[in-house]
Amino acid sequence: MFEAVLFDLDGTLADTAPDLGGTVNFLLAEEGRPQQALSALRPFVSQGARGLLRAGFGIDVYEAEHERLTERFLEIYEGRLCAESRLFDGIADLLERLESMDLRWGIVTNKRMRFTDPLVELLDLYPRTRCVVSGDTTAEAKPSALPIRHACSLLNCAPERTLYVGDDIRDIQAGRNAGCHTVAVSYGYLGDGGALESWGADLIIDHPDELGEFLAKRVALK
Repeated sequence: MFEAVLFDLDGTLADTAPDLGGTVNFLLAEEGRPQQALSALRPFVSQGARGLLRAGFGIDVYEAEHERLTERFLEIYEGRLCAESRLFDGIADLLERLESMDLRWGIVTNKRMRFTDPLVELLDLYPRTRCVVSGDTTAEAKPSALPIRHACSLLNCAPERTLYVGDDIRDIQAGRNAGCHTVAVSYGYLGDGGALESWGADLIIDHPDELGEFLAKRVALK
């Protein structure tokens, strides 16, 4: 039986691609470069600024301009955190369903705390979420097990009785490293981790309703 469900944020709970992709395009325009279609940027959203700058500018961390572009990217994004970001269809109903089953839920993301906390509030997820663990909350970020284990500690739940839900291969790796059961969501950004079926998730879902059904059957068996 499960005690808790932990979620990745970008690409799992919330569709933040319009704001993050829009930030890249704003920066591209500032730098005198052509903007890109959101569809081309969307797969890189779960990889944060590093992945989005690679997609937009073809630049990597070891290149001279990377630090300057990263700082400007974060500055722009901070001003448009939730202009167009929304919970994915079905997430609001799923969270209500978890609460009705007395299942605790929380958020574990690689997003920095300075962005996570205000975004979670703007999405009206405070104070419902029992914990929020950001990419700089612990000494290591996903795919390390440390953030998820920290969240389990905050929720006072055993990792083996916890589901971790994400849209990137690093989410599944982190969940497995922590000893959790894992769920991969096909509606997310998916990144460059290869075929979703190869990630090793315990369950793959196409819509949040499927996770609600999965958990409801197990609660009924108690």
